[in-house]
Amino acid sequence: MSDAILEIKDLHVQYNTDDAVVHALNGLNLTLEKGGVLGLVGETGAGKTTMALSILKLLPEKVGQVTKGTITYNSLDILKARKHQMMKLRGAKISMIFQDPMTSLNPIITVGDQILEVLDLHFPDMDKNEKDQKVDEILGLVGIQAKRKDEFPHQFSGGMKQRIGIAMALVAEPELLLADEPTTALDVTIQAQILKLMKELKDKFDTSMILITHDLGVVAEFCENVAIVYSGEIIEKGTIEDVFTRDHNHPYTEGLFNSIPNLTCDTERLVPIPGFMADPTNLPAGCKFAERCKYCMEECKTHVPPSYAIGTHSIKCFLFSDMEGDK
Repeated sequence: MSDAILEIKDLHVQYNTDDAVVHALNGLNLTLEKGGVLGLVGETGAGKTTMALSILKLLPEKVGQVTKGTITYNSLDILKARKHQMMKLRGAKISMIFQDPMTSLNPIITVGDQILEVLDLHFPDMDKNEKDQKVDEILGLVGIQAKRKDEFPHQFSGGMKQRIGIAMALVAEPELLLADEPTTALDVTIQAQILKLMKELKDKFDTSMILITHDLGVVAEFCENVAIVYSGEIIEKGTIEDVFTRDHNHPYTEGLFNSIPNLTCDTERLVPIPGFMADPTNLPAGCKFAERCKYCMEECKTHVPPSYAIGTHSIKCFLFSDMEGDK
């Protein structure tokens, strides 16, 4: 029996707009073990949030469309699940911390009532006093005084709004948490506090987690495994040790590492990755990173590279064709 709580296979998602079809995910494969913490890293537009919304079936109606692939949560086929099944799943079994706490909270409802709504939906038989006690407890766990539950979102700072978002996501003690760049809008000090808080709550509730971010430092500090996303594909994945030792890296991952400031060296400029991400409305036939890659070969322009692996480390690049492949 598999220990995986979530399996995504060959997932393709597109957005149908009036002007063009945007290919957001292009054969994404991902597995998360029960109790595991996976960091999903990639630049803006790589498809990270689209993946999370697909898991919860929250893609915009009539615009976002899954065209191929499967998403399996604890043996449940998410893409075939009915609306009432997803209503029971969201918040209770799978929760999401949204990227922007400023817009993810309802401005005209008190924060206590917004947290209480989760309990009302998933635990209708729970006593009212018990629900209130649960709200007070989760607010205390995220470092907010229970007496402030009758206040509105605008009365809290950005960091406190994010804590409230975390409280809402965890109040029903879900099995899987999708954290979509939960520290992006926060200063460094608050980032550290939020990450520490999330780790403590993850351990307390034994929650599996996918942390979506573009910050490799956050991944190194918080995660056990990491997957690098580029143009809707996972191009490299492995344990933190596999990827961060830098013995073998996809050229894109190498570029991400090279663009991080080195505090031990004096350099006039950082080393950016040249060019831009492939146009998702007109993707190239071969490797989607080929035009930006200094190692590009002719076959890269015409063929999509398979995934080559050594143990737990896999890289989607022809440079590593001598590795034992999982083609």
